[in-house]
Amino acid sequence: KYLCGGSRPFLRRLMQDFGELVLVLGDLCIPNRRGKLPDEFKTLLVPGKIKHVLCTGNVCSKSMDQYLRNLVVGNASNVHIVKGDMDDNKDYPEEKVVTIGGFKIGLCHGHQLVPSAHVESLLNLQRKLDVDILITGNTHQRDIYANDKKFLINPGSVTGAPTFTGNSSVPSFILMAIKGNNVVTFVYELKFDPDTNQQKVSVSKSEFSKIDDDAEKD
Repeated sequence: KYLCGGSRPFLRRLMQDFGELVLVLGDLCIPNRRGKLPDEFKTLLVPGKIKHVLCTGNVCSKSMDQYLRNLVVGNASNVHIVKGDMDDNKDYPEEKVVTIGGFKIGLCHGHQLVPSAHVESLLNLQRKLDVDILITGNTHQRDIYANDKKFLINPGSVTGAPTFTGNSSVPSFILMAIKGNNVVTFVYELKFDPDTNQQKVSVSKSEFSKIDDDAEKD
């Protein structure tokens, strides 16, 4: 069952407290629908702080692929990218399962699902992959769904790229701090602040723990 700042010193404290820092992002769509990552996000995402990168796809360029791999210094094997509907890279798998801490995590872009982004479709994929956490993209809308032994994450579009129908989106990504069977998630969004008349990064936090079946029986 699951019970449900953005500065460099903050990231250092996060790693010390929770062990493994995981960057979850996707739908970059560079250069197809956006020219670059938001500067406010690039300031936060510095090499050497993040241990794992999980990308839902639609990277769309070799330069952004390399950027993601450079974030994890010395261990590019911890960078996992799946194929989006706009990706030409044939090396990207459609689906992937990785284990971080006490969690099996499934990764898929999500355009393959019918109906797309429907909770039941996502739960069916979660059961198929036999994972604790399922991460998908495609909608460009960040979302976290937790219910009993089901935890679904959509990081949205890190660039705020419009959807294929032209709908706008808020730039967002997620950091997960994982230690054993515990996860703390931090959702970063770039929103317009009417008080300052500027774009501002907002952060929201949630946490959950996995209870092993054996412990649940006790």
